[in-house]
Amino acid sequence: MRVLAAMSGGVDSAVAAALAVEAGHEVVGVHMALSRNRDQFRTGSRGCCSIEDAGDARRAADVLGIPYYVWDLSERFEDTVVADFLSEYEAGRTPNPCVRCNEHIKFEALLDKATALGFDAVATGHYAQVVTRTLPDGATVHELHRSPNAEKDQSYVLAVMGPQRLERAMFPLGGFATKDEVRAEAARRGLSVSAKPDSYDICFVADGDTRGFLRDRLGARPGAVVDTDGTVVGEHDGAYAYTVGQRRGLGLGRPAADGRPRYVVDVRADTNTVVVGPAELLTVDRIAGERAVWFAGALPADGGADGADGADGEWFDAQVQVRAHGAAIGARVRTTRGPDGGAGLEVALTERPLRGVAAGQSVVVYRGTQVLGQATVSRAWRAAPVAATA
Repeated sequence: MRVLAAMSGGVDSAVAAALAVEAGHEVVGVHMALSRNRDQFRTGSRGCCSIEDAGDARRAADVLGIPYYVWDLSERFEDTVVADFLSEYEAGRTPNPCVRCNEHIKFEALLDKATALGFDAVATGHYAQVVTRTLPDGATVHELHRSPNAEKDQSYVLAVMGPQRLERAMFPLGGFATKDEVRAEAARRGLSVSAKPDSYDICFVADGDTRGFLRDRLGARPGAVVDTDGTVVGEHDGAYAYTVGQRRGLGLGRPAADGRPRYVVDVRADTNTVVVGPAELLTVDRIAGERAVWFAGALPADGGADGADGADGEWFDAQVQVRAHGAAIGARVRTTRGPDGGAGLEVALTERPLRGVAAGQSVVVYRGTQVLGQATVSRAWRAAPVAATA
């Protein structure tokens, strides 16, 4: 196959490209320039897309003996990932930019361009597995599964890609159980990035100051911090800088009457108000999601029965995860249809409640290691558990 290897300049993508070459594929390396104002060097382990990273990717491609190109996707990145990040925070929601990058850049812009150029697949350094299975009727489906490396597993942020794009994706690192194994493979191949630190945090906020980034882009918008009864207990420079579950940096002018810590329990963008309250108000056992994406063959026969009349599907047992490195917990899930006909889902937690679930986060549905689907959280609340169905 003709494979386009996305090369970030890090060790994971370099080894993924090397494994694609070893598998006998015709591989071309490409580095995505995503920042309009790239720095010469990264700040330690923060940030990415620097000129240094592009150089590291080129040197890895030279070692592997494959062609190498740099594609400028900075405008697309700014108009989709960064714009979504800003608009979601401005609306009082909590986005995950890695999910949107996979959706709009790596498995939309990059994959679509690769397909147009005649490539059969895109290989990346993500930690996840693609399992191909043949159904009883002879049809073939591709399943997205967790990596055996639980610490690095990235199936959560990949769930948004959906079944059609999964068919053209390769994750050569899927079988590695530890990052040390990947670094050893890089060293064995003479790749200079074998000891390069991992990047972390939000790639386009290289200094890690998310609040400062939002303030620079959205401007100061002073408003009130109020208790659940509406009493003003502090001030803020912009409600967009707060997220549900936050405890630190609230700048409260008076302690709670009972002396207990207070947390952000709501961000009301329409009134530019931050609401704080006790920890128990963060506990939820029901979650609704919008813009749902399901993988082929993932739903049980009755689980996706949300027919043309807009009826909701039947409940089925699964596990859900609401944070990239959170634990998956037992739940009952059903597909839903919104008033506009859009695909959604509803989750009733059965194992235990969750705390601090915010609108804008991704909720990913699993069955064991298999990813069934994903949606963006639109609401989370406390309700009585859903009764089991026959």
